Amino acid sequence: MTGPDDNALDDHAFDDLSVVVAGGGTAGHIEPALAVADAVAATAPGARITALGTARGLETRIVPERGYSLELIPPVPMPRKVTADLFKVPFRLSRAVLAARKVLADVDADVLVGFGGYVAMPAYLAARGHLRRRRRIPVVIHEANASAGVANKVGARYADKVLAAVDSSGLPGAQVVGMPVRGSLAQLDRKALRDKARHYFGLDADAPTLLVFGGSQGAARLNDAVVGAAGALGAAGIGVLHAYGPKNTVDPQLSDDSPPYVAVAYLKRMDLAYAAADLVICRSGAMTVAEVSATGLPAVYVPLPHGNGEQRLNALPVVEAGGALLVDDADMTPEWIAREVPALLADPERLAAMSRSAVAGGHGDAADAVARIALGLAADFAAQKD
Repeated sequence: MTGPDDNALDDHAFDDLSVVVAGGGTAGHIEPALAVADAVAATAPGARITALGTARGLETRIVPERGYSLELIPPVPMPRKVTADLFKVPFRLSRAVLAARKVLADVDADVLVGFGGYVAMPAYLAARGHLRRRRRIPVVIHEANASAGVANKVGARYADKVLAAVDSSGLPGAQVVGMPVRGSLAQLDRKALRDKARHYFGLDADAPTLLVFGGSQGAARLNDAVVGAAGALGAAGIGVLHAYGPKNTVDPQLSDDSPPYVAVAYLKRMDLAYAAADLVICRSGAMTVAEVSATGLPAVYVPLPHGNGEQRLNALPVVEAGGALLVDDADMTPEWIAREVPALLADPERLAAMSRSAVAGGHGDAADAVARIALGLAADFAAQKD
């Protein structure tokens, strides 16, 4: 699984290449795919970029908003238990592979970059046997989590290049490049944007500010904990920016002289949310950890207590480097917040040290690295077909 020496290639060799990124379903798959798409566009303005997704994922909203073409294929969810749906998987997968092959043919793909999830498995299989070509399309796989998912484990067996955000991803031979993060976050100057960001959200310009979010759908545990501690936070002079999720509601109780507690269902401007905050409490999905670390925002990570423990593994490198705290889901209570957060926000030296440690452990150039590798493989493939 070796690729070309991408550093030796002239950027003009990348003109008119067709790059397909497959990362749909959740923001954890979509955001790194779009970060790489942005890096491809910056490196090779003449390249044609297509995102592959399904109708059930967030990509139907996020991808068009970012200005990229989106092609949809049928989703292939993998049941976790033996049910009737499990026996439908082969049929669904076959349909999805055929649909993905058609997309690859229609856009004349030169490389496929996959990020796991529902979309990736059919895309990987489709790239193996293209309808209009005898040779398979080059495949680059990027694994975001500390524990690889099924799609990437399967795809890695025949991929041309396997990349990972962290060590011990479970993919043998993977090259660690970090998590692709969009350039606006990797280069975010939180201090320079702080006043603008706090004005945008209606926050107090001078109050220490806590950011709380639980992913695109919110997190009931975090919502309950921070709302329960709202009075204590307000009494300590702490402002709050709280994204509680579109399906949830919150009702924080505050005194009249407390700094603003701004509660929103969803944060459309995560760059300004990170810039407005001095500390964040959040889950520790791979994309969240990468973004928060890239911006240098001190964090309290509360891993989702389900799955195979990957969220804890995602956060551990930053926690061990001193850039964040790790709190078990069961321990994230109003009492914990009331006791720990005011003390932490009153210690600027500790916050500054955490910020430096978070940035030092990140990979701000990950998106560029993935893009250059993909473009190098695409250029080789395009040259061979001419």
